[in-house]
Amino acid sequence: MTNPTKFNQEDLNKTLWAAADSSRSQLAAEVYKDYVLPMLFLKYISDLNKKRRAEYKERFGADEKRIDEKMKLDRFYLPPKSSFDYIYGKIEEDNIGEEINKVLDRIEEANKEKLDGVFSVDFNSESVLGKIDQRNKMLRHLIQDFAKIDLADVGDDIIGNSYMYMIERFGADAGKKAGEFFTMRSVAKLVAMLAEPQKGDRIADPACGSGGLLLLAGEEVEKKGSKNYALYGQESTGSTYQLARINMFLHGKDSARLEWGDTLNNPLLVENDQLMHFDVVVANPPFSLKKWGAEHAGEDKYNRFWRGVPPKDKGDYAFVTHMVETAKPKTGRVAVIVPHGVLFRGGAEGSIREQFLKENIIDTVIGLPAGLFQTTGIPVAILVIDRSREKGGANENKKDVLFIEASKEFKPAKAKNILTEENITKIFDTYKQRKNVKKFSRKVNFKEIEENDFNLNITRYVDTFEEEEPIDIKANLKELEKLEPELKKLEKQMVEYLKELGIN
Repeated sequence: MTNPTKFNQEDLNKTLWAAADSSRSQLAAEVYKDYVLPMLFLKYISDLNKKRRAEYKERFGADEKRIDEKMKLDRFYLPPKSSFDYIYGKIEEDNIGEEINKVLDRIEEANKEKLDGVFSVDFNSESVLGKIDQRNKMLRHLIQDFAKIDLADVGDDIIGNSYMYMIERFGADAGKKAGEFFTMRSVAKLVAMLAEPQKGDRIADPACGSGGLLLLAGEEVEKKGSKNYALYGQESTGSTYQLARINMFLHGKDSARLEWGDTLNNPLLVENDQLMHFDVVVANPPFSLKKWGAEHAGEDKYNRFWRGVPPKDKGDYAFVTHMVETAKPKTGRVAVIVPHGVLFRGGAEGSIREQFLKENIIDTVIGLPAGLFQTTGIPVAILVIDRSREKGGANENKKDVLFIEASKEFKPAKAKNILTEENITKIFDTYKQRKNVKKFSRKVNFKEIEENDFNLNITRYVDTFEEEEPIDIKANLKELEKLEPELKKLEKQMVEYLKELGIN
């Protein structure tokens, strides 16, 4: 094995992506990521383990028993024959995929409390990775490329950021499948800022994907000088749930509580047989989810859908309702990305929306640009819901709704539009200062919304009409007069050409 190289953040991002991408073969991005990212995790913990073992050897000499006892007390423990280097030594074996599986099983077994089940993919799967020659070629390339990278001295922040970078790059390649495992970082950052998590908060994401939004919400607390917060999440897709667990581990958030299951039909963030309540709830749930479980919602054991059951083919308000019900009464805050239909659709959704407005908990409605997501080209919105505005809360006298029409706040790019730092700052500052800005934002009282049948379509409240410049008819006529002699000359020339061609 060649001597590995040490990297800074930017170089590590580039190197990891190059290593991953060069080995891809024919696998789709959303499948390939499930193999690359666990391999990256294995390389990281192996390099850390090797470094720590060398440090203990300096202290305790050849006393392997004492070294091993010390190693078992650390954040994780790699038993014999369980490192990346061990796999590298088996690289020419025909059963390399099977060897990788065995190594990962041994690591899970030795770290059951933290890592049980985290390596959920089969590195020897013919149905996913192809027949043995194709499979071995891909795995060998991946191992050889990662062998060149030394992650022993990379801090949690750097490796965690690189992991998120890799997820975003895979998302860019995965197209519409990307929404199953991540939210664009710029949009997620805005949502995290709008949620305004504070020191000591319990923060939850009921559709957490690979965990990026949760981590960004935690960062908002750390910006205020505190690491005192707790993260909770639930994710329905098994492979994505495992990526989220790795993400938390790489960011040093081992204590985050993540659950695997369907939030709408089987919420698992519970305590004492009741739904847990959180200070902050954030999410980018799947848009208009079909077959979300409406047929059972009326008998929900937690009575989440007392305002009404959303349509069976549109689960948007099912997620919003769940988030509101899990936010702490009279204090909890919700920030959620929704399709625009949530703002104006009628029927059951209209009734639920009306109820939220009558409870006075809808605080802000923000319209974002189209084309921000790989998953859809449609514009989306962010709802900020504040339970401190309900009766008995500290802000119960705050009766207006702030509308922000930010659909033009983006930088065009080749594949998608981008929400820049400048855009994010403008939106957040307007939200925070709660100010009226011509053609951009406006505070609207309950009576006006009621008169609009509780429709929250942003353009009903924020006038975005741009007047066209008046046409100077006289100037245009003068211009035509100047052109008339030239037109006559051209007509005469055309007649002459046609005669020459024998066409009358």
